[in-house]
Amino acid sequence: MFSGIVETTATVVALKKENTNLHITLRCDFADQLKIDQSVAHNGVCLTVVDLPGDGTYTVTAIQETLDRSNLGLLKVGDLVNLERSMMVNGRLDGHIVQGHVDTTAVCTEVRDADGSRYFAFRYDVDPEMAKKGYVTVEKGSVTVNGVSLTVCGSQRDAFEVAIIPYTNEHTNFCRIKEGSVVNLEFDIIGKYLSRLMEFAHE
Repeated sequence: MFSGIVETTATVVALKKENTNLHITLRCDFADQLKIDQSVAHNGVCLTVVDLPGDGTYTVTAIQETLDRSNLGLLKVGDLVNLERSMMVNGRLDGHIVQGHVDTTAVCTEVRDADGSRYFAFRYDVDPEMAKKGYVTVEKGSVTVNGVSLTVCGSQRDAFEVAIIPYTNEHTNFCRIKEGSVVNLEFDIIGKYLSRLMEFAHE
């Protein structure tokens, strides 16, 4: 379980394909604090640490299902990845409840300045059946973009905007997102459960 508050960014240092799996090696400032089998969110995708060589890097493995649903298959050496370790139960929930299970990807359609902050607009493909199950955004609701917990504004049927403060822009990979960039989305789990319960109520 995560909160969508990114701790740091990691740099991709190696990518190795093995059958349909992708082994991703990253360098970050807390790599030496990690343990084998620990869960870490990468651009919002929960992955398990599988190797710790002790040189400030670690490796995780993404399976084909993950690569199909996220932007991890598009990674290149040198890319920045947003990281968050799993939430501690005795801590404050500063973002919202994030599972680390990416639902789909979206494409950035616009980035514009707004007196110090920045607005990022995104568009995603909508499956009507999935939309009925809560896989949508709502105005002032929560959404996770590349693992960052954000508040939706300008929500449309297949698009939305988020406002990014300078700190978030500087400390996450939003600093590299531009028009055409592909990002990971996780819709709010509470909305999904409510939509599912409403389906049962009308059966």
